[in-house]
Amino acid sequence: MPSAESYFPTPAQRSDVEARAARAAAGADAASDTVGKARRGPFRPDVWLNSRQRGAARLRVFYFRGVDVVLTWAAAIGAACLTGPGGPAATRVVDALPFALGALAVLVLMRSLDLYRFERNQNAVLHLARVACVIGLGGLAAASLGVILHGAATPWPIYGRWFAITLFLLLAAHSVWSLLVARWRASGALTPNIVVVGATRHAEGLIQEALQRRDLNVLGVFDDRMARSPSAIEGVPVLGEVDGLLNHRLTPYIDRIVLAIDPKAEDRVRELTRRLAVLPTGLTLLVDPKAAEQRNAVLEKLAQAPLALMDSGASPDRRAFNKRMQDVVLGLIAIALLWPVLLLIGLMVRLDSPGPALFRQRRHGFNQEEIVVWKFRTMRNEAADATASRQVTADDDRVTRIGRILRATSLDELPQLLNVLRGEMSLVGPRPHAIGMKTGETESARLVADYAHRHRIKPGMTGWAAIKGSRGPMHTAGEVRRRVQLDIDYIERQSFWLDLWVILVTIPVLLGDRLSVR
Repeated sequence: MPSAESYFPTPAQRSDVEARAARAAAGADAASDTVGKARRGPFRPDVWLNSRQRGAARLRVFYFRGVDVVLTWAAAIGAACLTGPGGPAATRVVDALPFALGALAVLVLMRSLDLYRFERNQNAVLHLARVACVIGLGGLAAASLGVILHGAATPWPIYGRWFAITLFLLLAAHSVWSLLVARWRASGALTPNIVVVGATRHAEGLIQEALQRRDLNVLGVFDDRMARSPSAIEGVPVLGEVDGLLNHRLTPYIDRIVLAIDPKAEDRVRELTRRLAVLPTGLTLLVDPKAAEQRNAVLEKLAQAPLALMDSGASPDRRAFNKRMQDVVLGLIAIALLWPVLLLIGLMVRLDSPGPALFRQRRHGFNQEEIVVWKFRTMRNEAADATASRQVTADDDRVTRIGRILRATSLDELPQLLNVLRGEMSLVGPRPHAIGMKTGETESARLVADYAHRHRIKPGMTGWAAIKGSRGPMHTAGEVRRRVQLDIDYIERQSFWLDLWVILVTIPVLLGDRLSVR
């Protein structure tokens, strides 16, 4: 490990500060330089998955369980139908109960024994053996109830076939799950991305251990004291000052920020924590950065759960999965019902003024990811404002005749159903604001300290703020603060039922809103 003196720059290093600051502006390019690629082990610049995409990968465990549920109950229902003397229609409840108990026992044990964890160093054969044991216990439960209900008349051949089919289906499924998880790990889809704040010896120790573990990507280091910082630590580039992290191109790819500052420097820790708290990304503080045990404990906590946990009905992962299922199901239903309306609106937009029917705009999504949002064009094509540098006012001469109707009813937002199905947006959430959007002469994001907290969840087609009257342009700092506060209130309260309520009241609220100018 380099000595303390190696962190104080030579004249040549000081002259290099300016060049490194320029590289920091390029962000992802600096993170993927040749040296870093060679030294950081598991990090692959050709596998760039942002935190939203890795979050979707984490939730695949719920799909695994869903398939297991379908296969297990299909086998149980099929076996129960075979017991009826007159065919499936004549199946009695007393004949079906043992198979139902067996299926239920299998599914409960699979979840309670964490057989959906797929740990990094997990032995696939041992995992399949545990699955087989669980199915055996389910079969024992079914057989026991069968003997109680039927005695000597228990149809053992049917029980045997049910057990064999269930065993084959679930072992095959979990073999596929194990292969898929191994493939996602190898591609980096399940590897958490972290950045380190503090170009210190503590950061060096943390990065060295992360490289040895090979289950974390360290994307970069940030430090306010650029003149005293090395250009790289263990091959990981020092990308800039801490404030640069707030709007850095790497931000959407960061899952966690690790503060590698000596806790004895209380004022500095407090100041950095305050400045970084505005980001939607979680912050981890090394309580005792000099202790290898504590560093390893932090790294283990960051890397140990690449897949979502299933042990809590109220967990953030389960809420995210429920929200995604809600978006997909309702989004598909909406498109199936509204496609004639979408075609008609598109035709009317084309006939009303020259130009395309759709308008694309880059906006901020989850964790400040840049997404392309689709809308029906409501302005004259030559006056389109992709950056929202000038917000819409009453009688705005840029808005077309059809555009006024579409804006007043929010029908111009309907193409965002495509963004919802792609997973970039949700049906309900904070409205996505244009990148660089201004309120007056000031960028809106700079008017409220907690503005970035809006990005802790996917943006939505509608939202709590919209039904509470905060929709359309924001012309004052007070309007920005109210919008952000309503968005944060929603994020803290978000639930499946609240989303349904917002969707149900959106149409009457928006049609009855005559005050908001859009």
